[in-house]
Amino acid sequence: MEDYQRIADTVAADIAAGRLRPGDRLATQRAFARAHGIANSTATRVYRELARRGLTVGEVGRGTYVRAAQHAPGPALAEPADPARRTRVNLELNYPEVPGQAALLARGLTRLLRPDVLSATMAVAPATGTGPARDACAALLARADFRPDPAGLLFAGNGRQAIAGALAALVPPGGRLGVEALTYPLVKSVAARLGVTLVPLATDAYGLRPDALRAAHRGAPLSAVYVQPTLHNPLGVTMPAERRDELAGTLRALGLWAVEDAVWSFLLGDARSAALPPLAALAPERTLLVDSLSKRLSPGLTIGLVLAPPAHADRVAAALRSGGWTAGAFALNAAAGWLLDGTVTTVVEAKRRDAAARQELLSAHLEGFRVQADPASYFAWWELPGPWRAETFLAAAARHGIAVTPGAAFAVGQEGAHGAAPAPHAVRVALAGAAADELPYALDTLAAIARGTPEDAQPD
Repeated sequence: MEDYQRIADTVAADIAAGRLRPGDRLATQRAFARAHGIANSTATRVYRELARRGLTVGEVGRGTYVRAAQHAPGPALAEPADPARRTRVNLELNYPEVPGQAALLARGLTRLLRPDVLSATMAVAPATGTGPARDACAALLARADFRPDPAGLLFAGNGRQAIAGALAALVPPGGRLGVEALTYPLVKSVAARLGVTLVPLATDAYGLRPDALRAAHRGAPLSAVYVQPTLHNPLGVTMPAERRDELAGTLRALGLWAVEDAVWSFLLGDARSAALPPLAALAPERTLLVDSLSKRLSPGLTIGLVLAPPAHADRVAAALRSGGWTAGAFALNAAAGWLLDGTVTTVVEAKRRDAAARQELLSAHLEGFRVQADPASYFAWWELPGPWRAETFLAAAARHGIAVTPGAAFAVGQEGAHGAAPAPHAVRVALAGAAADELPYALDTLAAIARGTPEDAQPD
C-alpha cells in the first residue's frame, strides 16, 4: 500500500471514531505535511484520497472539512429493508434534492448561528409556532382565490406528524377513517397506532369518488376521510375542479371532516394550481389541510403544517402536543427565513424542472408499458405485464441492485371487500432517489426484466 493511503487510513479511522467530527477543519496541506513528516505532494495525495472516499470536502478559500456521514436509506414503505441486500439505485424512497440546494440552505442558516439568535431558537415552541412562521407559511399556501388566515396555522415536526395530529384530532380510537383504496402507506401505520379502522373508498380517473364516500358513510358512519386531491401518491391523479366541488358538497351534506394532504402539490406549477382550489378553500369549515417543507426542501430540517378552521384549532393543537409532534423553534425560524429570502421558491422551481426531466426519461425508457404518472410528479404507478407479480418483480430488481415499492404497500383492505383494491400487480417507481446519471440505467434494467418472465429472472 502506498504511504499516502496508509496516512489516509489513519485520518479515516479518526473520523470513524469521532476524534474528527463533521464540520471540523483539517490543517492546511502544508501544515499536515510538516506534522506527519511527509512531502507536500504526499499530503496533497492524502487529501485527494480522503475526498475520493467521501470523507472530506474542500471549500475554495476556506480549507478542507470533515464531511457529514452519508447514511444508508431507511426501510422500505412496505417491509423493513433486507440488510443483506445491496441497493445500487433506490427507486423506493422519494426525497428530491437538486444541485446547489445544500449551499442555499446553508446560507439561510448563517443568521441563526449568532449566539443571541440561537439562544432564542432553543426555546420550546408552541403548536401555534411563531408569528413570522405563521405569516410566511400562510403566504406559501395561498392561491389565487385562497388566502388562509395565519391564525389557523399549527405546526408539527414534519408532514407525517402533521397527518398524525390531524387524524388524532378527528378520529377517536375505534373510529372509522375513509381513505382512497390506494393510499399513502404512512396513514396505514398511523391508523394502526391510533386504533383507527381504515375504510377503502373506490376511485376513478378523477380521484376519490364522492358516491363511494356517501355509500361507505351510510353503511357505518365515518369520523373523517383522508384524501390526496393533488398528485395522489402513488397514482399521480389530480382531481379536476368539478370533482373537488362535488367532494366539498358531499362533506357538507354528510357533516364529515376531511384531512387534505397537499404535500406534493407544490410540483403542480402555479398555472395549474390556480385553477384547482384546495378543499380547504371549498369547504373550509370541514377540512384540515396538511402540508410540509419536507419535499420542497429536505426531510432532515423541516416543519409540518396543519391549517385548521378556528373552531377546531384548539383540538388539533392539543393532539399535536399530546403526541409530541410539535415543531422545534430552530426549525420554525429556519423555515421562516428560507420562505422570506426566496430560498424555497428557488428550490421549488428547480425541483419542478427536475421532476419534469425525470418523467421524460421514464416515458422514454418504459415506453410500451402500462405506466400511470403526472408529468409534474416524482413518481409513477407501473402495472406489471403478466405473468409478473409485484413480489417476484421486486426480487428480480433487487438482484440487479434496484429497489422499488410493491403496490401492496399502498393497498387498503382485503380483496373483495367493499371499495377495496385487488392485490395490485404493480409497483411504484420513485424518481427522486436516483442520481440523474443512474436513472436511465435503472429504468432500462427494469424494462428488460419486465419483458422477460419470472423464470428468466431466476439466478443460475
